[in-house]
Amino acid sequence: MTSTVIRTRIAPSPTGFLHLGTARTALFSWAYARHYGGQFVLRIEDTDVARSTQDSVEQILASMKWLGLEYDEGPVYQMQRLERYHAVVQQMIEAGTAYYCYCTPQDLDEMREGQKARGEKTRYDGRWRPEAGKTLPPVPAGVKPVVRFKNPLEGDVTWEDLVKGPITINNREIDDLIIMRPADGGAEAGGNANGDAQSGQGAAARLGVPTYNFAVVVDDWDMAITHVFRGDEHINNTPWQINIFRALGAPLPQFGHIPVILGDDGLKLSKRRGAVSVTAYEENGYLPEGMLNYLARLGWSHGDDELFTREQLVQWFDGTHIHKSPAQWDPAKLEWVNAHYIKQADDERLATLVTAQLAKRGLSAPERLPALCALFKDRCSTTVALADWLSMYVAPVTPSEEDKATHLTDAVKPAIRTLADKLDALAAADWTKAAISAAIKETITAHGLKMPQLAIPVRVLVCGRAQTPSVDAVLELFNKEILVNRLRSV
Repeated sequence: MTSTVIRTRIAPSPTGFLHLGTARTALFSWAYARHYGGQFVLRIEDTDVARSTQDSVEQILASMKWLGLEYDEGPVYQMQRLERYHAVVQQMIEAGTAYYCYCTPQDLDEMREGQKARGEKTRYDGRWRPEAGKTLPPVPAGVKPVVRFKNPLEGDVTWEDLVKGPITINNREIDDLIIMRPADGGAEAGGNANGDAQSGQGAAARLGVPTYNFAVVVDDWDMAITHVFRGDEHINNTPWQINIFRALGAPLPQFGHIPVILGDDGLKLSKRRGAVSVTAYEENGYLPEGMLNYLARLGWSHGDDELFTREQLVQWFDGTHIHKSPAQWDPAKLEWVNAHYIKQADDERLATLVTAQLAKRGLSAPERLPALCALFKDRCSTTVALADWLSMYVAPVTPSEEDKATHLTDAVKPAIRTLADKLDALAAADWTKAAISAAIKETITAHGLKMPQLAIPVRVLVCGRAQTPSVDAVLELFNKEILVNRLRSV
């Protein structure tokens, strides 16, 4: 199968959430396909039936949707393709590029122990590998065989990696890997993640389940994938896969292995090391355009550009300028990027997001929420931070004892009571920033104060904090009754 159309894919395993490294790989694959007018495929590699879950599938799909990484095909589920893998294995056995191996787990343990004792590299010793003039052991009774790929014994595997450059691995460094495990009922341990558990398990029990390095080759061949971007932990898998492609007479995709993302501790981010899921960042108030911008810049660059749109990313991402060294996850940088997009975001959209954040706290959204978002968004890097600010409009505030002692002095309390009376006297139609500002100015004049001497105590009482945007703008958006009651609590 050949194709002149560039086709990329992302192929997460639904054994947990879509973590940040996979999301970045998906982004690079998507941007590359879009840059060249190609196609992007989503494949769900769910052959680890004991650990794959429907919840993980749904989280992966939700993450892709939130990031806006729309795919042209998929999701394709491996567990729906077992018949195809089985057919290819049979073809390979008939062609002599694969063979049955009857080693038991005990045989393999003894093999490895012997190799360790002799100071040799532990690997499959080829005892069931058919060769001209070789006599194979008798087939043991009751042992279900695996199928192994007959890897070339000589020569090198070389490819021009899209990120790393030329890579060569000698075939003697790799052995005859297992490409199909027997139909031993192991599929019954878990549910087929695509929701079609009965048919998936039934096929697995009948045919067996392919291993990763085999299934991925058949999938990429059938789906006409031309370019594979993935984490550089897969470099050691690539020689096997290239050899299987060649054994099948299938066209080779180009490979690009992307360095890992390191956490604050200098260790690789991974779902097993507590890497936060993509959807967790959505829940924590990040915008998809902020996350997309940050992920793209994490291991790729376009000059000195730090902030760019989705459209600019597609225009610029031609597969070059992907960094060869690991990227460092920087939460402060992500917040800075996201703050940029919070400031740019439409206020109605922010109001919807803040409403959801407030609902998690059991709070109703305040009136005039879009106007509140407009007033406070310049101070916030997430919608959670924005909800923190705006919760004072609908929930009681508790000023710190330090702020109360510093600002709510006996000297200023009479002025606060005067302001409360003036604001209480305003008609609903007169509840404007200008009228509130006039009431404040009249009060400071009457009591011989300066603006900060009254404005800061008012902020402390009404907002629970000493610093806010312009005090008249902040007060205008309060419910008058709530505001006056807080002022009179002094």
